[in-house]
Amino acid sequence: MDILKKIAKYREEEERLKWEGTFAEYLEILKEKPWVAQSSHSRVYNMIKDAGVEEVDGRKRYTFFSGQLFGLEEALERLVEEYFHPAAKRLDVRKRILLLMGPVGGGKSTLVTMLKRGLEAYSLTDRGAVYAIKGCPMHEDPLHLIPHHLRDDFYKEYGIRIEGDLSPLNMMRLEKEYGGRIENVMVERIFFSENKRVGIGTFSPSDPKSQDIADLTGSIDFATIAQYGSESDPRAYRFDGELNKANRGIMEFQEMLKCDEKFLWHLLSLTQEGNFKAGRFALISADELIVAHTNETEYRSFISNKKNEALHSRIIVMPIPYNLKVSEEERIYEKMIRESDVADVHIAPHTLRVAAMFTILTRLKESKRPDIDLIKKMRLYDGEAVEGFNEVDVEELKKEHTDEGMSGIDPRYVINRISSCIIRKGIPSINALDVLRSLKEGLDQHPSISKEDRERYLNFISLARKEYDEIAKKEVQKAFVYSYEESAKTLMDNYLDNVEAYCNKTKLRDPLTGEEMNPDEKLMRSIEEQIGISENAKKAFREEILIRISAYARKGQRFDYNSHERLREAIQKKLFADLKDIVKITTSSKTPDEQQLKKINEVVARLIDEYGYNSTSANELLRYVGSLLNR
Repeated sequence: MDILKKIAKYREEEERLKWEGTFAEYLEILKEKPWVAQSSHSRVYNMIKDAGVEEVDGRKRYTFFSGQLFGLEEALERLVEEYFHPAAKRLDVRKRILLLMGPVGGGKSTLVTMLKRGLEAYSLTDRGAVYAIKGCPMHEDPLHLIPHHLRDDFYKEYGIRIEGDLSPLNMMRLEKEYGGRIENVMVERIFFSENKRVGIGTFSPSDPKSQDIADLTGSIDFATIAQYGSESDPRAYRFDGELNKANRGIMEFQEMLKCDEKFLWHLLSLTQEGNFKAGRFALISADELIVAHTNETEYRSFISNKKNEALHSRIIVMPIPYNLKVSEEERIYEKMIRESDVADVHIAPHTLRVAAMFTILTRLKESKRPDIDLIKKMRLYDGEAVEGFNEVDVEELKKEHTDEGMSGIDPRYVINRISSCIIRKGIPSINALDVLRSLKEGLDQHPSISKEDRERYLNFISLARKEYDEIAKKEVQKAFVYSYEESAKTLMDNYLDNVEAYCNKTKLRDPLTGEEMNPDEKLMRSIEEQIGISENAKKAFREEILIRISAYARKGQRFDYNSHERLREAIQKKLFADLKDIVKITTSSKTPDEQQLKKINEVVARLIDEYGYNSTSANELLRYVGSLLNR
């Protein structure tokens, strides 16, 4: 019953928001809320801005797009700041068609759908309220009723600019229904809805021979010609084309560049002058944001055709590349799986991350710098710390290839292969190796992958596999080390004693014999080398540890095993290296003894409780790491 209550509440809210009154009463609303008269471009910009903006790493991140689009922060910031913002300020940009260009599955359609759904919801808010002449099929702006010779006076009084002319139908209604008395014309609040064709339209081209221009601009209603006596009587015309219905809001032009020329010419006048021609009428004013999307190949073909030159200058192209961050790609897969019917299948930790690594590698371009390979580049783009590189290096890498992210494997292919893997395996658990295997098999069946690309992609699968091998070993390492936690703490205390003696230039005392000893350089280096601390860097690292210990002491806190992340990692690796033989025997033994079985059960329990594995995937991980260590 909860859902029925929510439906009833929504209906009541919509009823409460409805408003109807005269034009004179509408002007009173404008005095109080001038933003009501905003343009379609301004409404879209304010919708995005009102949802919230935050600064992340010096870039603006718009809350409006979060949860649906991942890893496109730079493209979205450019879209909002270079198109929507200036268009909202009535700059010339608003007189352009917005063309989103990017590879298949890059998020273009999702972006447009978000704008459409967002406008529907925004029109229900106070800031997004839209008013129109009552009974108008085009939801016309009531301010079109103000005669041109009074518009300067209106601007001085209200601070609102008026663009556009009264439509032929409303001009006739003004005379016949209201006797020319503008103040009596009825105005109503409208709510955008794509389903009800109010303020949101979608045009998709079909067979040029069968598609009629009426789909865009409306058509004559032949049934009423006898009643009204002329085809030029606006009452005998259906203002039901997509350009009519999308007035005041947004129109999505799907596959615009595949469209027949006669459809595109209507957009020239609409974008530049804010009007279009329909039937035997004067130009009809329309205020709408036109957004189209296409891929790079189609766009290049379009601009190479000289006949399309007039449209070139009426288009603003916004590249929407693939995401280039592994962590964001992982979120895309999580979202797609969450929305599917296989959401209950257990996917072992790191499975989607490894798939994402493969995908991102296919989209990256080789750097001209000899010290950067694709793996390093992938890590840097994902915000990981790579020794010897910083943020400046990342920005330089991005400038090397302006078209990076416009090619590669799309998310749909990967999710298809994950789905295939789930269905074929037939058990409620899959891991990274299952998915890599499925990705590899799918390359043979992919129709658009060239032989050369296939070889490259196979190499990327191998690289992703190597990355997974390291992740798997580290995962088991952490679980095993936990079982030997006392050993880890003892090793750490021993290391800290030696570091303190080294930094303070003192000696240690042997706990058994009581004799003085120099700090154990061999022990310290065996731990530091685990995390790549060089001979030259060891002094700085040790001093940093000592400073951290002092800082903890000043606060009355104890420096322990979890106080320094890199040191903890070094201790874990060192202990794991020392335990490697035990791990090998324990994980690969077909008939483990009682002690080994106990240790396996402890590690499996830890993998399940702490790291998100289930019994199947935990045991598969142990067997795999055992085989790696035995090679």
